[in-house]
Amino acid sequence: MTTFHLAVDIGASSGRHMIGWLEDGKLKLKEIYRFENRLVHRDGHLCWDIDGLYEHILEGIRECGRQGYIPSTMGIDTWAVDFVLLDSEGKRISDAVSYRDDRTDGIMDELENNGILSFAEHYGITGIQYQKFNTVYQLLALKKEHPEQLENAACLLMVPDYLNYRLTGKTAQEYTNATTTALVNAKTKTWDDALIRRLNLPEKIFLPVREPGEILGGFTEEIQKETGMNIQVVLPATHDTGSAYLAVPAKDENAVFLSSGTWSLLGMENSEAITTPESRECNFTNEGGYEYRFRYLKNIMGLWMIQSVRRELKDEAGKLPSFPELIAAAEKAKGFPSEVDVDDNRFLAPVSMIEEVRQACRESGQRVPRTAGEVMQTLYNSLSQDYRRAVQSLEKLSGKKFSTVHIVGGGSQDMYLNQMTADATGLPVFAGPVEGTALGNLMVQMITAGEFGSLKEARTCIAESFDIKEVKPQ
Repeated sequence: MTTFHLAVDIGASSGRHMIGWLEDGKLKLKEIYRFENRLVHRDGHLCWDIDGLYEHILEGIRECGRQGYIPSTMGIDTWAVDFVLLDSEGKRISDAVSYRDDRTDGIMDELENNGILSFAEHYGITGIQYQKFNTVYQLLALKKEHPEQLENAACLLMVPDYLNYRLTGKTAQEYTNATTTALVNAKTKTWDDALIRRLNLPEKIFLPVREPGEILGGFTEEIQKETGMNIQVVLPATHDTGSAYLAVPAKDENAVFLSSGTWSLLGMENSEAITTPESRECNFTNEGGYEYRFRYLKNIMGLWMIQSVRRELKDEAGKLPSFPELIAAAEKAKGFPSEVDVDDNRFLAPVSMIEEVRQACRESGQRVPRTAGEVMQTLYNSLSQDYRRAVQSLEKLSGKKFSTVHIVGGGSQDMYLNQMTADATGLPVFAGPVEGTALGNLMVQMITAGEFGSLKEARTCIAESFDIKEVKPQ
């Protein structure tokens, strides 16, 4: 009898329910349900429609049943850093404010200027890079605006933790996502209580950190009635990048990993965190991974900029250009020289991405892109060159010499960007699998279920089950 597993993989723009199973030694994958994830304006902030996400999770589970799939286990992964607060009765008392909101502007400067905590010391404790939206800064911003929420909170749950709670009634904080709060000690791999006290945050809201692979349990009776089934909920690497990195079918230790989606996460796996001043200056991060590996990587803005441009190019009938059409437009503008700093916070949530790119080019004295193709080529130049610089920094900081770049996720389908990445880095690019995050989610479930004996065995299965395309530098 075939055993099915369900990965609920939710990114910043969309989510999907993916069923996975083993058949003749190969891992099979089927998309069951897909839905949009969107930001809403609520009480002056950009927020996630978290109740809408929960309803989509339920509908996707029901769709599994309608299509004849009854998963034995399921796991949820999402983006990082965002959270909600629950009170002592288990009720949500905060919005799921998005990392794209501006409430954290200036928070780090306040810590530095008031002598509370320098970033140099903070990085030395947690190994987490500076991003203005790190959970720690969100909590301090919330403390300024709504101190009563923190006072009344019984626990903090990251977004996937909260969705698990809605299904199982059990509160748990999973390790890979918890590390992105910049409040987990890189050596002890648990909450740094001294740091939390120093920032005057309530210690009570931080629950014991749970490892990927732990079983939370089945659905509540209410959810069983709503969905018609009872699935065992397993903690995968709930941070989507943590799951995506698991699915990289690298053949050796000399591969650069690149999870390509709304964000581009370029890095490697380490057994220990690198928290040197040089690493801090290069803004590399040490995010927690499966089996306490560290994902040593650089966060790069990624396909968010291309997705934003696409939305702006909607025609009068409301039709969006396809990604192949955008790629073709860029290819026609090949040779257009301009590039922008994709890591600049100005590109997080501009009113118009196209105008922001043009303005950045004006300010830097470069040619200003006029056509859609020139804008796209500017973005491709910018991404591929940022990848090149990140690989060079990674080699310097780690002492390794890399031989390949492995790209997983939706961005691995963009063969034009893959070729530009190979050309910029001088390294062969291996692209695929596309559904890297969902596969990594499923791998943890299947290891927990005993269907794979180890991560190495699971990765070998991935390499043998999916088409991996090689792109050589030209």
